[in-house]
Amino acid sequence: MLLQKQFQTIQMASIELISIGDELLIGQTINTNASWMGSEFASAGYKVNHVATISDTREAILSALKAGLNRSDVICITGGLGPTKDDITKHVLCEFFETELEINEEVYAHVAEFFEKRNRPMLEVNRLQAAVPKAAHVLFNKNGTAPGMWFEKDGKIVVSMPGVPYEMKGIFLEQVLPKVIERFGKRNLLQRTVLTQGIGESFLADRMSDWENRLAEAGFSLAYLPSPGMVKLRLTSFKGKDDEQLIQTFIDELKAELPKNVFGEGDATLTEVIGEILRGRNQTIGTVESCTAGKLAGEIASISGSSDYFLGGLLTYSNEMKTILTEVPATLIAEHGAVSQEVVEAMALGGLKKLAVDWCISTSGIAGPIGGTEDKPVGTIWIAVASKDKVVSKRFLFGDHRERNVQMTVLSALNLFRCTLLGINE
Repeated sequence: MLLQKQFQTIQMASIELISIGDELLIGQTINTNASWMGSEFASAGYKVNHVATISDTREAILSALKAGLNRSDVICITGGLGPTKDDITKHVLCEFFETELEINEEVYAHVAEFFEKRNRPMLEVNRLQAAVPKAAHVLFNKNGTAPGMWFEKDGKIVVSMPGVPYEMKGIFLEQVLPKVIERFGKRNLLQRTVLTQGIGESFLADRMSDWENRLAEAGFSLAYLPSPGMVKLRLTSFKGKDDEQLIQTFIDELKAELPKNVFGEGDATLTEVIGEILRGRNQTIGTVESCTAGKLAGEIASISGSSDYFLGGLLTYSNEMKTILTEVPATLIAEHGAVSQEVVEAMALGGLKKLAVDWCISTSGIAGPIGGTEDKPVGTIWIAVASKDKVVSKRFLFGDHRERNVQMTVLSALNLFRCTLLGINE
């Protein structure tokens, strides 16, 4: 209860995000605006307490505004400000705030210049984009033609911005967020993110329950952010840099307790982590892939400068290619099956020789949804890492979703390689 009271005292302004558009509801367009604004508000110390995605209709907009103002101090709306008839946000805002549209001369001049520079005629629908509600403070849109709008009612704030991401971001960063900070103050927030691989959310929580309890007692909040093959841990302090040393102590404890799973912090990726190790050791790597079908090589090569250490990969999807490209004996495949420790290790050793690299990672498995057996169900994956001195292999059993199995195999292969490089597999 004490922590809850402290949290409520610090978070003086509650934020709500409303995204307008049928294309968002049917999945035609991914709603990146809400997640981006949520992150920006969090960085400034504000908590987004509600996110809504609604259709571009009068009833939906009015209902969302009414409900939002009952629970939040600031509402940020995106979408519905285009020039076509289905973009009705401005008209509904006029109704809600009991005002009317008028042409804003500064916005009109900007719209006219926008079309003139592009040598395009300005139609009447374009001219009407300069019409804004009289009750609104105009937020100038230097990246487009539709301006943002700032309303205030009964001490609450409603902001309407275009749905085009780069237009919204410009208005938000340059005008909206500074005005919110000016009104409510900037919170002294410190957030750190720890990245883990190879351990599920529930197992992680059980393993680190004492650590999590001590974290709470110290006044920090903890969020688990799971995704296929990974769990991010976000630690938050509302005292900012005053807690920096203490929060680092907690992170160091986690790293020491889970060296096989904790691979980095912040925005780091496994490919970046192993790339830095290889570059520092002046060593090279290659891949031999079956079930991942080149995605492991693609992930490693996605990093700028990866040509310093990544020499190439072999795609051996069929049993014949395993024999032809990596010299895996056909008798070995016949005896143990392609998805086996013996074969995946032979693939890694063959790739090590063929690619002339210091390290080779190989993958073989049953991605699904068909092809499984009682002994080797869908999701059975073997991964091997080979060098001239050692071969390390491990069996994994994932789920029955093909795409997720491939994604988790790539991450697991990279982490197994990281642990092998650092000598922490034992």
